[in-house]
Amino acid sequence: MEEVCLNSEPVFDEVDEYEGEGDCSVVGHDDETGAKLSKKEPLPPTVGLEFDSFDEAYDFYNVFAKEQGFGIRVSNSWFRSKRKERYRAKLSCSSAGFKKKSEANNPRPETRTGCPAMVVIKLVDSKRWRIVEVELDHNHQVSPQIKRFYKSHKKMILAASMTQPPPEPVTEIHTIKMYRTAALDAGSNGYSNVSEREGIHPADHSNHLELKEGDAYAVYNYFCRMKLTNLNFFYLMDFDDDGRLKNVFWADARSRTACGYFCDTIVIDTTCLANKYEIPLISFVGVNHHGQSVLLGCGFLGHESVEYFVWIFRAWLKCMQGHAPQVIVTDQCKPLQIAVSEVFPKAHHCYCVWYIMHRVPEKLGGLKGFEAIKRQLNKAVYNSLRIVEFETSWAEVIKQHGLGDNKWLQTLYEDRKQWVPVYLKDTFFAGTIPIQENESLNAFFDGYVHKHTSFKEFVDKYDLALHRKHLKEAVADMQSRNSCFELKTRCNFEVQLSKVYTKEIFNKFQSEVEGMYSCFNTRQVSVNGPIITYIVKERVETEGNEKEVRNYEVLFETSQVDIRCICSLFNYKGYLCRHALNVLNYNGVEEIPSRYILPRWCKDFKYRHVDRGSCDIDVYNPVYWHNHLHKCAIPVVEGGAQSQEHYKIALHELQELLNRFNLVEDSLV
Repeated sequence: MEEVCLNSEPVFDEVDEYEGEGDCSVVGHDDETGAKLSKKEPLPPTVGLEFDSFDEAYDFYNVFAKEQGFGIRVSNSWFRSKRKERYRAKLSCSSAGFKKKSEANNPRPETRTGCPAMVVIKLVDSKRWRIVEVELDHNHQVSPQIKRFYKSHKKMILAASMTQPPPEPVTEIHTIKMYRTAALDAGSNGYSNVSEREGIHPADHSNHLELKEGDAYAVYNYFCRMKLTNLNFFYLMDFDDDGRLKNVFWADARSRTACGYFCDTIVIDTTCLANKYEIPLISFVGVNHHGQSVLLGCGFLGHESVEYFVWIFRAWLKCMQGHAPQVIVTDQCKPLQIAVSEVFPKAHHCYCVWYIMHRVPEKLGGLKGFEAIKRQLNKAVYNSLRIVEFETSWAEVIKQHGLGDNKWLQTLYEDRKQWVPVYLKDTFFAGTIPIQENESLNAFFDGYVHKHTSFKEFVDKYDLALHRKHLKEAVADMQSRNSCFELKTRCNFEVQLSKVYTKEIFNKFQSEVEGMYSCFNTRQVSVNGPIITYIVKERVETEGNEKEVRNYEVLFETSQVDIRCICSLFNYKGYLCRHALNVLNYNGVEEIPSRYILPRWCKDFKYRHVDRGSCDIDVYNPVYWHNHLHKCAIPVVEGGAQSQEHYKIALHELQELLNRFNLVEDSLV
């Protein structure tokens, strides 16, 4: 599989066709986002594009000019006097300016029109040339039919002829192609193709993204804009042999930083793929300290195959500097399962129960007695506290309704250890998946994407979606930091966690504290050394608002004050359940042990997470600079928002810091 890394340095081969590799600020795109570009529609110069040398910048503009039908020349150059080193240049249309009046008897007719079309390039970091100004409009007609007669184009053809003989005549239109490398395998720096396994064949290389008119330019322009304004923005593109775009992955700076906090458990959302949306969107989503979904990167997938999933998973892992999640939740899909096991071999891969149960009407809706089947399946999946309960209930549904030959149910049963909650009690989900029948799961881009959303529309909505999500998190941070939470009981557990949890997580925990009063008849049933087993009864609502008494087994280890309930709410949600709280209270424990107060739910979690420095981290890595500075800046932001006076001080100091940056930039010019 070929891959284009747009976060590395550009490479140009001295051949008839230019090839380049680089980030979006680098020339080398034979199409806007990798979709095959028509030879008559070359990529226009864009502010921010970078090149390895002056000659490469000149050649890029010359190729563009040839395709459009005008010539170019160097109209201005700036040199450093001492070293006679060029550091700035203006490349203009050959019709720019006007010739000086000639005193000859038969002067040549004026061919220049004072055309404004030009690009200005500047030497940055003493080694790369960047486009800093662009004007594309001409004040005269340009004609591709006569482009071969311009001097600059003749030079280009001559230079090409001095290299290896081209397979086609010299007059063939010169396009800019991407330099492709195989790079995502962290172990070998090469891509290992996926062989045929379990009946799944490698993807047909003809599969690619179906881009409509305007889609490719929209995606490309978005990436370029982000790289100019967001230095830690990351993206990768994957092309086939014909230059068509197969896959895309990207993540902005906030997503990359959030991954450092919240990548313990992630959901890989393939809803758009499963429902055959116009955009084949795949999202990597985590849960932040408020229990809100947070984007950890996303991409477009050209085909639902093992090979393509492996590519995008490796792209995500590369972007996140190899920080693999502990738990991965996906839809039930064989190619997904194989790809996850290959790229994330140490992660616990689970299927989302909500995705599966949401398909029950689609898969079984036409069966006789469907409502009864659905009700019994829900009870088996959501209400079983022990494995034997699930096995018995499932078998009853199959036998009672004659579903032994149903292929879908057979597959679900074979994979039951990956999706049925009762089998996943030892897995920490951080609240990423619903575990009760009345809970739902909302995709990160719900409300922003529908079945017929185009690539162009999605790029327009992407920033809006992220802005609103970040704003929601900022508001939650402020409310958690400044609000005094209303206490609803006299229980000391509630007082204790009101001081440390964020507002949303505290509200959820508070419901468990209140739920202690629906528990009764807590009794000890056995003792095994320091481990005491209790049974806690609770009245729970069932279908039709009826009440049912259920028994919950709670294990309490007295020496270490360890506690575990059979409902396993702590692993599912990250805070103790009412049954465990009841047993702690029964034993006179007044404070929840610290091991059951997860830092990821605390108000100051991001501040605690600030990395003060480590000798194991590459301090010459710009990604590390960004992540580390972002973490260190959080206390400044938090403190600056405490009062108007703090705000003024923080704002003033930040402005002073920016001024110092500008002074450093000026001294380098």
